[in-house]
Amino acid sequence: MKIDQLLCQVLRVPQVAAKTASCQDVVLVRVRTDDGIEGIGEADASPEVVKAIIDAPFSHNIACGLRELLVGENPLETERVWQKLLRRTQYFGRTSVTIAAMSAVDMALWDLKGKRFGVPIHTLLGGRHHSRIPAYASILFGRDGVETRDIARRWTDRGYRAVKFGWEPMGRSEALDIELVRGAREGVGAGNTLLIDAGCVWDARTALRRAHQFAEFNIGWLEEPLRPWDIDGYVWLRDRSPVPIAAGEAECGRESFRPFIDRHALDVYQVDLSRCGFTDGAFIRSRVEEINARLCNHCYTSPITVAASLQWLSTCRDAFIFEDCVDDSPMRHELTLEKVQAGKDGFISVPEGPGLGVTLNEDFVKRYLVTQSS
Repeated sequence: MKIDQLLCQVLRVPQVAAKTASCQDVVLVRVRTDDGIEGIGEADASPEVVKAIIDAPFSHNIACGLRELLVGENPLETERVWQKLLRRTQYFGRTSVTIAAMSAVDMALWDLKGKRFGVPIHTLLGGRHHSRIPAYASILFGRDGVETRDIARRWTDRGYRAVKFGWEPMGRSEALDIELVRGAREGVGAGNTLLIDAGCVWDARTALRRAHQFAEFNIGWLEEPLRPWDIDGYVWLRDRSPVPIAAGEAECGRESFRPFIDRHALDVYQVDLSRCGFTDGAFIRSRVEEINARLCNHCYTSPITVAASLQWLSTCRDAFIFEDCVDDSPMRHELTLEKVQAGKDGFISVPEGPGLGVTLNEDFVKRYLVTQSS
């Protein structure tokens, strides 16, 4: 079995809104073998930038496009292939979009491997601890507290027992920040879980002040209060915060996570499979479990990454909650034939089919295709 084709397709909704939501477009990677098996994956980054990294021709031995490196390889040798890509793209950058592009390929290789052996990826990763996981509805804040309250009620009425609000307009003023969280708590209700994602808007001292102010509303965690590169700030904040601190969605691969883990900078490590892949995702899982911190997925893209996140998170010993993007986008809900979302009981089930356990909707791909290369 050898890789004989690497297809990269960019899909996009007709009208992209100016909001912090990465489910408006998709970069779809399809790895095909000479005996007719296909694996699929995606990266959460600018699709055209990912496509450029895949399509790039040979420049020199440590600056080479991914397709050039993959064709002819054995797709089952995922660890060796990852190390080859890591070495031969060394001049592209070690903790950013190059790793995201590699992660899309890695996801596709693990999907392909699962299909080859007829088992879900969680079996290949060593076995799942959970067949279903409590999910939280992940959505953006409303314009104010009232709109945020109404959005929260919509999702608790759908059966979610946890809701997370994030990003804009958080950070414009102290009064609005508190109003948004108060409205969110009113809408979620006293008996359900409320999570807050600040969207990287504060310095450490302001974040600590907000953590104390938000503690009144019994939030489950405060996510990304600081810029992703402020590791010293996260260490300082976590040691002082009255609420758990979560982050990690911006990190690409093990080297990006390493300083956070080594310094015990977070309470909850949020790993995005479309930025880390299964190969580095398994490494990060082991390291975080080693320091007895908590793991959660990050996922705000298509059902491909939702399925990948479920395969991975189900193998995490202490998995306690799953990010379930509820953005109203066809990319989130229609790219696969299977609907991968929480049920009315607020739990989301791990796919049991081979590989990722989802099937592309080829009609959808044709309808939203912007560009492709192979």
